Amino acid sequence: MTGELCLWEEKVEIQQSSASAEGSDMAAVSSADGLAAAALRSVLQRVKQAAERSGRSANRVRVVAVSKTKPTSVIRQVYDAGHRSFGENYVQELVEKSPQLTEDIEWHFIGNLQSNKVKALLSVPNLSMVETVDDEKIANHLNRGVGSIGRKPLKVMIQVNTSGEESKSGVEPASCLELVKHVRTKCPNLEFCGLMTIGMPDYTSTPENFKTLADCRTEICKALEIPEEQCELSMGMSGDFELAIEMGSTNVRIGSTIFGAREYPKK
Repeated sequence: MTGELCLWEEKVEIQQSSASAEGSDMAAVSSADGLAAAALRSVLQRVKQAAERSGRSANRVRVVAVSKTKPTSVIRQVYDAGHRSFGENYVQELVEKSPQLTEDIEWHFIGNLQSNKVKALLSVPNLSMVETVDDEKIANHLNRGVGSIGRKPLKVMIQVNTSGEESKSGVEPASCLELVKHVRTKCPNLEFCGLMTIGMPDYTSTPENFKTLADCRTEICKALEIPEEQCELSMGMSGDFELAIEMGSTNVRIGSTIFGAREYPKK
């Protein structure tokens, strides 16, 4: 009996230890989730202040919460805080996450898009916008894909390489107008909504990058005779979104400031 009692007590201790560890893990996840919701509120306040400095109201600036590498549990917490615009960089990640979350989320795809991934991307029913159209080939693939599934026209932005870095995707500023014309005249299943850029990683030339994008918008709107209000500027991320808003951004893409550092799988 004494041996059985010892075994029973040892089993209970193991179960209690396991339950305690599980509880700690759940508490850590809950704490992280709560931090994301609190961080969102802080970001929205900063967006409001930056918009006011530029003479606009905060509702003229969309915040896309970039949830790259983050679990759906954390995304739900930000959603429960009232947010609806989320962004993903990778097609596979978006395809896997979207069915686990509600359909009123407006998904923005903000990563480099390859032609062979277009069909998978368009399978996301609540895909709201693709911000990274950077050549006629990908525009044509998206146009055909949207037409083949009979969905309403897909909103797109043209990505412009304003920093001149070879490592970055995007059309050259000088060729931006021609690509916009192509989308507007040759792609009836796409709706041109604006321009997007990514600033320099160290932010040293960020103001110049943002000014270049704004100049592209001015040129496009003048040439196509459309109001500038109908051409959005997607510029600004965690490190420079306030400056971007002050320089006219209508769409900022914020990841780590809301969700914390990226969580890449260990190799």
